[in-house]
Amino acid sequence: MKSMHFTQEEKELAVTWAEDSSWAEQENYNADLVYMDCVKDILEHPIFQSMENYMQHGDTTCKHHCIKVSYMSYSICRRLGWDYKEVARAGLLHDLFLYDWHTHARETGEHFHGFTHPRTALNNAVKYFELTENEKDMILRHMWPLTPIPPRTRGGLVIVYSDKFCGLIETVARFKRWFLFSVGWKSTA
Repeated sequence: MKSMHFTQEEKELAVTWAEDSSWAEQENYNADLVYMDCVKDILEHPIFQSMENYMQHGDTTCKHHCIKVSYMSYSICRRLGWDYKEVARAGLLHDLFLYDWHTHARETGEHFHGFTHPRTALNNAVKYFELTENEKDMILRHMWPLTPIPPRTRGGLVIVYSDKFCGLIETVARFKRWFLFSVGWKSTA
């Protein structure tokens, strides 16, 4: 197993990559044939494609957020010599809740999206895809520690990390662009 520690350069590259939604929009992950072999059926499914209609964090759609979480989790697990196929698949489906969480409570009266959406995502995922027990667990437990039971597998913990990392960076990137725009600074972000 390779070292679990990342160099400063690798950390900076990860932040830059997570800030940039164009990577997912341009479908650059298609060039990784091993990754595509794991997830092609999900990526091509109309239900997964419909996630493009919902915003997730900042300016990132739910679809692009899930692709980033999936690919980051897959890359970490593959680098460490861990099982990466289930992680890649569960990462794509972890937020398959199929509604706009920004307006969901107002429209339905159902509050606490952060606590409830993993179950909704899992229920939707099993409707449309064949999943292993580990994949189901990864989807259901991806909001830990907000939800009390942690994932059973190392891959599940990697998804927890990747989801929090990508969500934070996506949100901060939007505020960074807003701030730079509001003060009149030019930015390439």
